[in-house]
Amino acid sequence: MSHALIVIDLQNDFCPGGALAVAEGDQIVAGINALMETAGAVVLTQDWHPADHASFASQHPGLAPFALTEMDYGPQVLWPDHCVQGTDGAAFHPDLDLDRADLILRKGFRRGIDSYSAFFENDQTTPTGLEGYLRNRGITRLDFVGLATDFCVAWSALDAAKLGFDARLLTGLCRGIDLDGSMARALADLRAAGVDLA
Repeated sequence: MSHALIVIDLQNDFCPGGALAVAEGDQIVAGINALMETAGAVVLTQDWHPADHASFASQHPGLAPFALTEMDYGPQVLWPDHCVQGTDGAAFHPDLDLDRADLILRKGFRRGIDSYSAFFENDQTTPTGLEGYLRNRGITRLDFVGLATDFCVAWSALDAAKLGFDARLLTGLCRGIDLDGSMARALADLRAAGVDLA
């Protein structure tokens, strides 16, 4: 078994009606459930923020959601409060087949740093532990699906490629935010890194 399906942040707050909704984010759930049946392993990631997370615009007086600010680790988009630990918004979409998951990886739980990638915090040095888990299981090929294409999915696939995994992003089972051209930039970065866009 050398293949894993990595399902990124398919949570209520990223689906229609959520605090940081991605258009049509709920429409990929059935396809992802079906794909789980053919995967050697399934990993779900879950944004899991404290209520006072530094990436929330509410923690920066005078700044609005989607503004860009500087953190110790570089530029950071400020988001509406979302995926707060223990809330319904942080829960997985109710139709997602959680029973098939081998691992649920929570990220973004450190107050002072955001975490888009499934592999590293946004400082690009603090690991989540996913690389070691996959290598210990002998997994070399990764398919990425979920939300949002141009942020957490793309960053995860890019890091996978940098770490030497065979990375593929299944575009039909992702949806993006497209913030100021972020979708075009993400797809160009993915192609340049050798990530297969299927």
